[in-house]
Amino acid sequence: MLFDTHVHLNAKQFQGDVQETIARAQEAGVKEMVVIGFDEPTIERAMELVEQYEDLYAAVGWHPVDAIDMTDKHLHWLEELSAHPKVVALGEMGLDYHWDKSPKDVQKEVFRKQIALAKKVKLPIIIHNREADQDVVHLLEEEGAAEVGGIMHCFGGSVEIADRCLNMNFHIGLGGPVTFKNARRPKEVAAHVPIERLLIETDCPYLAPHPYRGKRNEPAYVKRVAEDIAELRGIRYEELSQKTRENALKLFGIKDNN
Repeated sequence: MLFDTHVHLNAKQFQGDVQETIARAQEAGVKEMVVIGFDEPTIERAMELVEQYEDLYAAVGWHPVDAIDMTDKHLHWLEELSAHPKVVALGEMGLDYHWDKSPKDVQKEVFRKQIALAKKVKLPIIIHNREADQDVVHLLEEEGAAEVGGIMHCFGGSVEIADRCLNMNFHIGLGGPVTFKNARRPKEVAAHVPIERLLIETDCPYLAPHPYRGKRNEPAYVKRVAEDIAELRGIRYEELSQKTRENALKLFGIKDNN
């Protein structure tokens, strides 16, 4: 069985067929998923979904691209939601230097506030990092994020950056890009990370794995990610899927009711 640690079933791309998408995922062997809420509408929808489906869980946080929109009221709301039994992490949060909607200093301030909240409520954090490797890792180190740990979501950095994250109690989340033919870095990281710290994800509807690249991604395709990582590591698919699921259950504090 598989655990997809990062889905956006709350995205508009799934508006008409969430139930069918979940059914296809279950057929592919996906048991649990974490739905990521990163602004007001997506958090509200994530909470609706976890109330509706037994094996869906939520992470709630504020995306760095929209950091400029976050208020203290939102931060208080995240704290309230963190007490919900199906909220298993805070995030996604982090830094995104690709888009320039939110200035870097605002992104960093919002990131720091969310790390502080995670330490207060004792939940792991899910990190979004785009074109900001050094600043993300430095800020996590500076803020003592090792206290809660979490996931480097859709990790695209080097083995060296991965090691710094592992030293801070973080897991490495790998998705569709690890299946791309020329994705040298994700493949190196997939082979390098200790299996106890490895997680798999889709980030659906984005970043569909080969051979679905360019199409809408969905949780069922996390099986392709698991198959490719197992091959890269020279282990059986069943071992990889079982171990990454165990890692996710442990990190999120979810009881295995299989």
